[in-house]
Amino acid sequence: MSEMDMYGADEEEEQFYEAVKILLMAIQAVVYVLYDLVFSIRGERIRRPLTRRPVTSSGYIYMHKILDKDPQIFREVYRMYPDVFRKLCSILKVKTPLRDTRHICVEEMLATFLLVVGQNNRYSEARLIFERSHFTVSKSFNKVLKALNTIAPEFMAKPESVPPNIRESTRFYPYFKDCVGAIDGTHIPATVVGREVSRYRNRHGKISQNVLAACNFDLQFTYVISGWEGSAHDSKVLNDAISRRNGLKVPPGKYYLGDCGFPNRRRFLAPFRGT
Repeated sequence: MSEMDMYGADEEEEQFYEAVKILLMAIQAVVYVLYDLVFSIRGERIRRPLTRRPVTSSGYIYMHKILDKDPQIFREVYRMYPDVFRKLCSILKVKTPLRDTRHICVEEMLATFLLVVGQNNRYSEARLIFERSHFTVSKSFNKVLKALNTIAPEFMAKPESVPPNIRESTRFYPYFKDCVGAIDGTHIPATVVGREVSRYRNRHGKISQNVLAACNFDLQFTYVISGWEGSAHDSKVLNDAISRRNGLKVPPGKYYLGDCGFPNRRRFLAPFRGT
């Protein structure tokens, strides 16, 4: 073979390898494109499906077992007697969209809600009792919460226009017939470090936070706001309470009583100094 023929063969072999290299790069690019089409939607990567936890019926069995046991024990745990519990479940099924699902019944959803609210338990404790996932417990809680908010205006007792403590006293009626309660501030010791210490020092020289509370004539707290520095004046805390979106609300034509630390203003009545 001549030198010219050997040179031509080497050139053909080099061109062949170059074509194979280009083909492999094209295949790699196609694979990347197909991967993006299969595993992404609108630019967001889809998580690969996880292994599903087995569906259990232990929560359903537990609920129907405890409903037939001692009513007093059921009331201590879930804050109502079994017959009241069943009645509430039937009302939720009729008056709200709450329904049994393939994996969980309304009774278990309501029991989960009552366990968290009535006993101040965390989701993790409800998970252990009903053997459900954290997601299922959270979803059940929020479903019941929305359902109860739907029927709340129909079933909640509205307060009387004039409290019995005022109406039945010749000393207070009719002078305080529009009063709905009282407000006051109190200083609670606080632990503060750094530059914030001076702001939390009250007029007695102690480190505290100024807490404002409102209560009705049954001595039930209706509103509490905390976190203000001990040096803050009561009137400043009150201004913050009534300016918040979910703050202290006063019905039209009504008012709260306060001490001389609060100014006289609409919806709040304070006594004269020295009274």
